[in-house]
Amino acid sequence: MIGTLVVDDDFRVADVHAGYVKSVTGFTVVGVAQSAAQTLRAVQDRRPDLVLLDLYLPDEHGLDVMRRLDEVPTPPDVIVVSAARDLASVRRAMRQGAVGYVAKPFGFALLNERLCAYRDLRRRVAALSTEGSQAAEQSDIDALFALLGGSTVAPAPKGQSESTMRLVREAVRHAAPDISAVQVADSVGISRTTAQRYLVYLARHGVIELRLQYGSTGRPEHRYRPRQG
Repeated sequence: MIGTLVVDDDFRVADVHAGYVKSVTGFTVVGVAQSAAQTLRAVQDRRPDLVLLDLYLPDEHGLDVMRRLDEVPTPPDVIVVSAARDLASVRRAMRQGAVGYVAKPFGFALLNERLCAYRDLRRRVAALSTEGSQAAEQSDIDALFALLGGSTVAPAPKGQSESTMRLVREAVRHAAPDISAVQVADSVGISRTTAQRYLVYLARHGVIELRLQYGSTGRPEHRYRPRQG
């Protein structure tokens, strides 16, 4: 289970967000905090894997809290959950390593999407670690950033063709329930490497979804499906 600390200065909002987290498979709420001091104390005592962090706290700005979280022995990951929409806050959160940024107000569907992406990211990192590899392949790096839900802007695939892009999208759209890069390549008539490049591009830009299918041994298989919702 992914232990999550929910931070918001409004206890009613914190309770709602905690309820959202509890509804997502694989997550548990280890605590709720309403100030920077409570947050830092809870991180020390309960060692969450993830912090849903509001920026407007009564005793310290959330971005300053993020900086201080990096100083703890095992820093948690942070998804910013805030009404702050100014680009300065967003950019600073990115520079300080936030794995997500959800602007208030939002509903369960959006947070669920971000949490599921984070859960898949952790699984992928764990899978790579168990393989004993000291360095990730570029395809693995691309997949990790795609799982973050487009937190970086991907360049268009080299030699991009609008017609090929459309065919790849159609292949995924008609998949039941999902499809692999090899199957897309066979359907469209392109190489697996080319299909993978287009699929990573589409997933990173939120057009399609990437999921990992785990077998009994070996690396998880990348499967793609139309974006839900």
